[in-house]
Amino acid sequence: MLKSTFCHLQGIGAGSEQKLWDAGVHSWEQALDAPASALGRSADKIRRGAEESLSRLQSADAAWFGAKLPANQQWRLFDSFRTRVAYVDIETTGLAWPAAHITTIALYDGEQVKTYVHDRNLHEFMDDIRAYDLLVTFNGKCFDVPFIEQALEMRLDIGHIDLRYVFRALGVSGGLKRIEHFYGMDRGELEGVDGYMAVLLWKLFRRTADEKVLETLLAYNVEDVLTLEPLMHQAYNEHLVSTPFGISGSLTIPSLAANPFSATPQVIAAARSGGSFVC
Repeated sequence: MLKSTFCHLQGIGAGSEQKLWDAGVHSWEQALDAPASALGRSADKIRRGAEESLSRLQSADAAWFGAKLPANQQWRLFDSFRTRVAYVDIETTGLAWPAAHITTIALYDGEQVKTYVHDRNLHEFMDDIRAYDLLVTFNGKCFDVPFIEQALEMRLDIGHIDLRYVFRALGVSGGLKRIEHFYGMDRGELEGVDGYMAVLLWKLFRRTADEKVLETLLAYNVEDVLTLEPLMHQAYNEHLVSTPFGISGSLTIPSLAANPFSATPQVIAAARSGGSFVC
């Protein structure tokens, strides 16, 4: 889908892009070969943009496309960069740095899960994320990415799909759990656990140093990134239907990957009540 995209070019909006598609210009290569009559008054600009886009794609510069696409259109990046995608989510002690800090980070790349814990290995995230071209989050543009950049003193200069905006453009709004329920997803033992509960779990872990508490927190954090994978595929396919390319370019939606961490119900109950966990 990315190579059929023109709305990232300066002066080309959704209406102009649709006119190009209606004229049979369905790719950057076709734009380079098309007569000026098919490209309209912006023919030279479109050809220059198509040439640069091909070059940027060849160099896997997802950040360049991400900077030019509107937030609700960044789903178009996914197919071209999905082999080097990182689904990321953070848990924190509060809403704003530096009053709050990151407790855990979960990263899933479609094959393996990596976790990072405060006072243990958070710094490793800085090196690991450089292996990826594309970031997928939920509400990450407003929360996760700014928090990571400030807390770890780094820049996440990669493409970024924030599913909050992508689903809103489909008419599906609300938080991640609401969207999961909309698509029939169930979190099992983690049902009802939320960001506030994650704060309580971290406090319980710091108070008890019990690894079962930390594992429950990590189970919750990891579940947030595992669900992003099928939801990303779902959103991509639904958006694609509204283009001339329809279901022909749709992706197979993967099953929800197994969570390598387990939540302990007694831990959740203890965190919720403010008590102590006794195995």
